[in-house]
Amino acid sequence: MAGKAAPGERGFRAQAAIAAVAASAAAAMAAAPSRADAAIRPPGARDEGDFAARCIRCGRCMEACPYQAIHADAGLNAATAGMPLLDVRAQACRLCEDLPCIAACPTEALHALTSREEVRMGVAVIRRDVCLAVRGMRCEVCYRACPLIDSAIAIELRPRRGDSTHALFEPIVNVEACTGCGLCVQRCPVSDPVVAVEIVRDKARAVARIEEEQARSFAGFDA
Repeated sequence: MAGKAAPGERGFRAQAAIAAVAASAAAAMAAAPSRADAAIRPPGARDEGDFAARCIRCGRCMEACPYQAIHADAGLNAATAGMPLLDVRAQACRLCEDLPCIAACPTEALHALTSREEVRMGVAVIRRDVCLAVRGMRCEVCYRACPLIDSAIAIELRPRRGDSTHALFEPIVNVEACTGCGLCVQRCPVSDPVVAVEIVRDKARAVARIEEEQARSFAGFDA
């Protein structure tokens, strides 16, 4: 029968177990964006570090938005609570020509832009497994809703598997032109099980997601 571990050995094992759990948690956090990093900030915001360092949570951008699209983060995290963000499914950014939210910001947390085409709130990523257009139904809602139609989102004809007569009219996002305004998300008719388009704030993550969606969908039901 094995003897009991000495107190020092038990403490070492406990510390090793805690360290292993901490390392696993750190790896998981590094692999996935934090809630703050994923939050859709108003036009003019740069990376989360720059935005958090400059934003004083004054609420002026919220007051300036004529569509009441910007609201305060109501989360429990003290580091981000009160900061402005958008729930684009409820109310997307309309990309006002004069960008009043930026003009109202007193600290340059929202950096000045020369035109709405320069806005970079994120990139639209289409979930092709639930997108009506990719599944063979004629839907151009996201395309028609896009304020930069034919630039940020275009329609591309693709062949349908086993059908030499009909084509898919698939919306394709241009990651270099997409502003991340979210109008495509707000207007998308799909909600079950998920909305067919989302805004990914980080461009590199968005590109990776788009590549994954293209590979998965083509392997699944079209060619």
